[in-house]
Amino acid sequence: MDIRTYITRPTVFPLQQKQAWEIVGNLEAIIRQLLAGLGAEYHIANEIAIHHTAQISPNATIKAPAIICEGCFVGAHSFLRNGVFLAPRAKIGISCEIKTAVILEDSAIAHFNFVGDSIIGHNVNIEAGAILANHYNERDEKTVFVCVDNERISTGLHKFGSLVGDDCRIGANAVLSPGSVLEPRTIVKRLQLVEQDPQ
Repeated sequence: MDIRTYITRPTVFPLQQKQAWEIVGNLEAIIRQLLAGLGAEYHIANEIAIHHTAQISPNATIKAPAIICEGCFVGAHSFLRNGVFLAPRAKIGISCEIKTAVILEDSAIAHFNFVGDSIIGHNVNIEAGAILANHYNERDEKTVFVCVDNERISTGLHKFGSLVGDDCRIGANAVLSPGSVLEPRTIVKRLQLVEQDPQ
């Protein structure tokens, strides 16, 4: 499964690993490497880099490491933690939790969302209240698997959320179970449950 099948356009984030879960599993280290190459247009302190054009609500919380690129917006009471990369013009609405995630160019996470251990492609819109779950609370076997082309593939991780391809639309209060993989331009209806691994 090649991530470039889902992320089809150029991005400032380096997609060097072929698998999405390889990126998620190493995201904090990747962000720390990228911090060293950022220029003067970023304010960098305590492993958090914020571009001078980004708009960050004063009561948002950002935990290191994180990179917030140009033109981004982070709304009031949102919480970014454990390695977050916001590509140019990504928008995070109010009261969202974004954990170990890459949000690519022009994507918008509305408000009251949880996005955990995930990669979100270009121009994705996630409506209010949607959850991208990252952990199987109810299963004895905690390893997350993805199911692609009738093949069940182990991520080797106990926490992996979703790979959401470019131009997807996820409706309000939808839930994506751990290991969800959405092809570009997929539409998830409001209140829909996406459960791709039947085990």
